[in-house]
Amino acid sequence: MMQFQQPTCGKTLFVLAGEVSGDLHAAGPVRMLLEQAPDTKVFGVGGRKLAELGAELLYTTDEMSIMGFVEVLKQAPFLRKVIRELKAAIVREKPDAALLVDYPGMNLHLAAFLKKQGIPVIYYISPQVWAWKERRVEKIRAYVDRLLVIFNFEVEFFRRHGIEAEFVGNPVVEELAEMEFPPKPQFLEKMGIDPDARIIGLLPGSRRQEIEKIFPEMLGAAKLIQEKAKTVFLLGKSSHIDPALYERHIRDAGVEPFDCTSYEVMQYSDLELVTSGTATLESLCFAVPMVVLYKTSPLNYFIGKRLVKLNNIALANIVSCGLLSEKQAVPELIQHEANAENISRKALDILCNEPVASAMRRELQEARARLSSDSPSRHVAAVLLEYL
Repeated sequence: MMQFQQPTCGKTLFVLAGEVSGDLHAAGPVRMLLEQAPDTKVFGVGGRKLAELGAELLYTTDEMSIMGFVEVLKQAPFLRKVIRELKAAIVREKPDAALLVDYPGMNLHLAAFLKKQGIPVIYYISPQVWAWKERRVEKIRAYVDRLLVIFNFEVEFFRRHGIEAEFVGNPVVEELAEMEFPPKPQFLEKMGIDPDARIIGLLPGSRRQEIEKIFPEMLGAAKLIQEKAKTVFLLGKSSHIDPALYERHIRDAGVEPFDCTSYEVMQYSDLELVTSGTATLESLCFAVPMVVLYKTSPLNYFIGKRLVKLNNIALANIVSCGLLSEKQAVPELIQHEANAENISRKALDILCNEPVASAMRRELQEARARLSSDSPSRHVAAVLLEYL
């Protein structure tokens, strides 16, 4: 554990962002906060982005990124230790406010403790209680002082439960708006890719468990697709994953994808194979046609199937079609359906049918407009400054 520096004369903010995406989304508001109040001390849990801003991290996202019901149970002793040490640090440091970002299992537990300590709780990126574990609404009502949500449909959902939520816009839109990409011909020339080939992106996820389950099926599908269409593949690797994990699967598959960033995959692909998660929302913002995949252990799937209330799991479909809609803007292949044969069939149906691909792009563009172009980081930073 990192030792704290000597306290400054300013205020203190506790931040808990337990996943890579949470670290990214927390970094924007914290950066803007520090521009206005540079002597604010920030400590808690986060990743590289928060560390670069000078946050003092007790634990990192690499340690905290645990996926699946069974995996959480296996890590219970470690998680209990983390909670004990975070509570001790909160008592010792006496922060003036707390910013909790997503990561509901631990964050709602800490919210109760923070509330008892008299520390204002700002929750940014709400737990997805509209999808499962709706009883968590009671904890949000009891322990959260300000609830800042990133989907406009969440405002009405929480209002029905007696909670005033503030729609601040979606951080994915904000983060992507700052990016610039060279023209596609320039990118293809740099990568040595035939300009006549169709490009399929592979985004197997940011967690080891996801990659182990889904990446082999993606590669199997890629091999089948290559047999029927002139295609090349771009692979978006997570910087938090050992490259050897990807190489092991690639070596066995007989397919050689080009390495690039996840955002380059989204910018330049004609079609994506993408693991369900934030990447489907990011891909929606690029309006790139996609096939969404999800696969976990049989026990995790058995439990999740009985808890999740939605017909669709991909954020791209939830934003495009609505919470409870059975309609899909993009196809989803889940669990046993997420195999190489099914994936290749769905991908070729889109790749070889331009009217289908064009309709999908239009629907994704319309959904992107509903995410708002406001600056959630500026909004969240302003709320933090109110309390600090």
